[in-house]
Amino acid sequence: MAGGREAVTEHPTMEPARSATPTPPGNIKAPLGEAKATWGEAKRSAGIYQHIFEVIIAGEFPVNARLPSETELAHRFGASRPVVREALARLRDDGIIVSRQGSGSYVKRRPDIAVLRFVPVSSIADIQRCFEFRHGLEGIAAALAAERWEDSDLAEIRSAFGALEALTSGAQLGVDADERFHMAIAKATHNAYHVSVQSSLQPHIVFGMSLTRNLSLLRTQERLREVQDEHRAILDAIAARDAGAARAAMQRHIDNARRRMFENTSAG
Repeated sequence: MAGGREAVTEHPTMEPARSATPTPPGNIKAPLGEAKATWGEAKRSAGIYQHIFEVIIAGEFPVNARLPSETELAHRFGASRPVVREALARLRDDGIIVSRQGSGSYVKRRPDIAVLRFVPVSSIADIQRCFEFRHGLEGIAAALAAERWEDSDLAEIRSAFGALEALTSGAQLGVDADERFHMAIAKATHNAYHVSVQSSLQPHIVFGMSLTRNLSLLRTQERLREVQDEHRAILDAIAARDAGAARAAMQRHIDNARRRMFENTSAG
């Protein structure tokens, strides 16, 4: 894609393997029918999330418009109210709607349709859940890295940051350098479990990074600089061995990345 942009690659499936359902401890076994029902409800809730997201982004429900009630949505989708409630909770978590006690749910933000240039709407919920998980995981990793880094670890984090800085200055995508920066922090924890989990999530993390960085390229240079300044804050806190500041800087960066997904590209 011109100007350093490229299409986001196909999103890897995030569904758990159905043949590998864990067995509860002891002799207690999870009822198969119950497990299937729970998984079915989760998929239906995700489908409702997707449909409501689509109609909001299409403008059917403008900002400040009231959504149909839970009962109306349940009837419309042929689903139970708890399933609808879960979908609405996800939309609230993602900052798309807001609930007003005794009044219902209202559209808080209409995501920019540019999001759909890079990913199918069916992937949006998974990307948001990945950001949610990374908030805790990588916040802890940054804190541990601040406490445990050795000279070679800090050198690699600085090197990854430098590569990202050069790409940012040139308005290039920089997904590989971004992922390298975060992986270098995981390795600096000197905890094999952090490295293993970060590696297993790598396809999903890269997918989210590709989306948010593509969207950033549609915005102003100041926005690109804001994102890179967040990386600088993480690096500085780790280098200073300030675990609390490192955790806060990483979590702030991931939360901001999640929020930026739905900001209008005409904004700064």
